[in-house]
Amino acid sequence: MRRRVRAGEREAFAELYERWAAAVHQHALWLTGDRTTAEDVMSETFLTAWRVRERLHEDGGSLRPWLLGIATHKAENARRGLRRRVAFLARQRRSPVVEDFAAEVAGRVDDARRLAAVQSALDRLRRPEREVLTLCVWSGLDYRQAAEALGVPVGTVRSRLSRARAKLARLTDEAQAARQDFPEPRTARGETKGDAALAALPVREETA
Repeated sequence: MRRRVRAGEREAFAELYERWAAAVHQHALWLTGDRTTAEDVMSETFLTAWRVRERLHEDGGSLRPWLLGIATHKAENARRGLRRRVAFLARQRRSPVVEDFAAEVAGRVDDARRLAAVQSALDRLRRPEREVLTLCVWSGLDYRQAAEALGVPVGTVRSRLSRARAKLARLTDEAQAARQDFPEPRTARGETKGDAALAALPVREETA
């Protein structure tokens, strides 16, 4: 697959999209909190992957870390754009504009309260911490894959994730009372876990 993608085979890219588009979209949704923005990030990710395909190494494993690495950078750019837009609207005299925008966002996000809680916590993390947390905990990459996605050493991923987990747990404790109204994410067994519990989940060990 890597050789086919690198060679620019459109059929290979179609297969790549079919296999990983949903994962890229979910990753972007966690990072941006907005479904429309996540869709834009997903599209930009695959467009960028096509443009930079010749940089891809032919040897290696799954292409998911490569795609999620691109999506991470695109999502962070989108986050900054959303913050600038909200800040601009907040400075306007017509407050209903902000209210309409908020309603539009809420209507386009799955489980808006849950995402709002996650975004509130993520916004208080440093960007490197936020990136490794979403890649390793929510998108399920192991340390090696996350390092590949971000272009950093494995040891850097481990240290950033450790800091992110500790900080997220502290932030969750501090905001516990304010977060009572947010529904917690559910596991496959129907149990609920808070953001601190999610951050404490073990990361998959590096695969061979």
